[in-house]
Amino acid sequence: MHAVNGLLLISVGLSYGLENSCDARKFGGQCYGALGGTVYLQLIINASGYELEFKNNITGTKVFKLENGKVTTNPPLKHRAVFYVEDGMLMLSNTEKADYGKYNLNIYNLEGTLLNTTQLDLLLFTEAPVSPPQLSSECLSHGEMRVTCSFEGDSPQYSWTLDGQTLDGQTLNGMEAFLSDMTDTVILKKGVVGTLACTVKNHISNVTITQEISLCRPTGPWVNVFVYFQLAEVFFLLTVCLGSYCFYKKKTCPQAQDDDE
Repeated sequence: MHAVNGLLLISVGLSYGLENSCDARKFGGQCYGALGGTVYLQLIINASGYELEFKNNITGTKVFKLENGKVTTNPPLKHRAVFYVEDGMLMLSNTEKADYGKYNLNIYNLEGTLLNTTQLDLLLFTEAPVSPPQLSSECLSHGEMRVTCSFEGDSPQYSWTLDGQTLDGQTLNGMEAFLSDMTDTVILKKGVVGTLACTVKNHISNVTITQEISLCRPTGPWVNVFVYFQLAEVFFLLTVCLGSYCFYKKKTCPQAQDDDE
């Protein structure tokens, strides 16, 4: 029993983070990049006068090496990784799932001595941005409405609002609306109307869809059965009334004839 007529699309708000920046100088820091996007990693303030080596400790892949003022990039990453010496910034474009990992930055002085105090561990995540969500609704048996928010993307986090108020199981304007066991679904009690908004986000994107909720109008074959039942009931009452009238006439007509005679 769908309630498509009870939903009117108003707006869809999108916020995609296809370019992300992160200060990776903190030990054990976590950075996020959009899958297929570009991430800027601040590795050091200024790399001039230093020698660097940046690699993925999980895969053992060396991203780049700075030696004698020259940057050498690992061939598989040659067209995706660019390190800017004076800015100390690494640009990684067209990020892939394989870019995930724990990275280590070794900083040496020009004599080749490792400066342990500036050693860095970095955990880089790549996520697919969430796509524009779709809302689907269904009328339940007691007049409640089930609304589901579906999308594509990684690591989703859902939030719902009704007329600007967060849906968290509390009573709103005297009418209860609550989340189901699945965070992508909300149950609206019978009679609930208003502006419903679903927001889906992860570390790199934020998408919101807003729709106007009207009263749930039941549809389906059972409605026709109900109408037929009502018509049959009316026909039965008319039959009873007509039969009673005829019976009454048969009883009263002979008596009227005797009176005439």
